[in-house]
Amino acid sequence: MDITLHVLLQKPPAGVDFAVQKGSGSNYETIQTQRSDDGDLQFSLSIQLKSDPQKTNEPRFTGPFVQGKPLGQFFYIDVGQYAGQADGWARRIKVPLSGISWDTITELSKSSDLILTTRIPGTGKDGGPNFATVKPFEGWQVNKK
Repeated sequence: MDITLHVLLQKPPAGVDFAVQKGSGSNYETIQTQRSDDGDLQFSLSIQLKSDPQKTNEPRFTGPFVQGKPLGQFFYIDVGQYAGQADGWARRIKVPLSGISWDTITELSKSSDLILTTRIPGTGKDGGPNFATVKPFEGWQVNKK
C-alpha cells in the first residue's frame, strides 16, 4: 500500500533552499527543491507500508524516503547546502513517521483520495531554519487530497 504524505513547512526564514531527501547516507538526491520567501512551503512524497498488522504492533514503512530503525522511522527535509544551495546553512529536518497507527492505515485504505498531512515549524529557536527532530511534533492527520 502506498501512503501519500503532505508536509506544510510553516514560515521558514527567507532565502533558504529546502528539499525532500530521496535515499540515504552519501547516496541520496534532493527533490522538490524550493527557496523560501515570506510564505509556507509544501512537500509531498509517497512511502510504502511494509508490515502486516497480524505480525507487528506498529506499522513499518519502506521506500526511498524512509530512514531509521523500525520503531523510529522518519524522513528528511534537507536545508541549505544539503538541499543543493551553494552556501549558507547545512541542516536537516527529521520528520517522524511515529503516530501512524493501524487505525490510520485502515482509514486511509477506504479511499484513494485520502492523504496524511502534518505541519512543522520552518524556523528554529535560533532564528535560522529548523533542524533536527521536529519537536513538538503535532503528528499526522488524515485529510482529502
